[in-house]
Amino acid sequence: MELFANQVLAGIATGAIYACMALAVVMIYQAIDHLNFAQGEMAMFSTFVSWQLMQWGVPYWGAFVLTVAFSFAAGIVIERLLFKPLAKAPILTNVAGFIALYAIINSVAGLIWDFTIKQYPTPFGSSPFLGSQLISTHQAGMIGITLLMLLLLFFFFRFTRVGLAMRAAASLPESARLVGINTSWMIALGWGMASAIGSIAGMMIAPVVFLEPNMMLGVLIYGFAAAVLGGLSSPFGAVMGGFLVGIFENLVGTYIPGVGNELKLPIALALIIVVLVVKPAGLFGRAIVKRV
Repeated sequence: MELFANQVLAGIATGAIYACMALAVVMIYQAIDHLNFAQGEMAMFSTFVSWQLMQWGVPYWGAFVLTVAFSFAAGIVIERLLFKPLAKAPILTNVAGFIALYAIINSVAGLIWDFTIKQYPTPFGSSPFLGSQLISTHQAGMIGITLLMLLLLFFFFRFTRVGLAMRAAASLPESARLVGINTSWMIALGWGMASAIGSIAGMMIAPVVFLEPNMMLGVLIYGFAAAVLGGLSSPFGAVMGGFLVGIFENLVGTYIPGVGNELKLPIALALIIVVLVVKPAGLFGRAIVKRV
């Protein structure tokens, strides 16, 4: 029983990484109804920007705020320049755009900062949290930041005019236009918010996985798995899905012989397939019904 409890606690700590990424994935999905395959690279680039600011002498939290602001603006610019013209294009055209954006951002980051691994500081320290060797103070801080973002998003979408307008534009765009909501700019704001949340995820993840241009590839796949498990229509589900994926991965690695670190990524991919077959809307998502 003690081994089980330890693995669950360690899974929660790992799941905080996936939850951060899943939250950004769900935000962009709610804005454009597509998965952004470049989400991880956008987060990686923003993390490099924060690292560069700190190299220039900017304090951690100053670099944090400036990076979030930069990422928000960059997300809007990317949507206006690249994806707004593709709004009515076929899905495969959008997918090609995401893949191109992924390759461009990855290559530019490698060109500017090269592909060597860099240390990234943490504001929370790395000592054991409350004396536990299974979770560090950084992981505890990352869990707290993730839950805080979830709470802020809940209040934003439930109690603010802009948040309600974004929800209307995402779910009923035609009706939203009829009442005077600029759905095009609501989509741009969704891109900006997803990019800002992704930058926070990157800055929280970098001290764990180290900073380099390919750092987010595996994390993004786990983030997709978490978002699909929890429900692509639910930010709360995405966060819970991240924690559940972390716990599931740890328990499978502990109790099923032959499953090591090499098989953890295939497990996440298999989880995506199983959830899509059994419950396409996810554990906390809502099924979308369209009148035909």
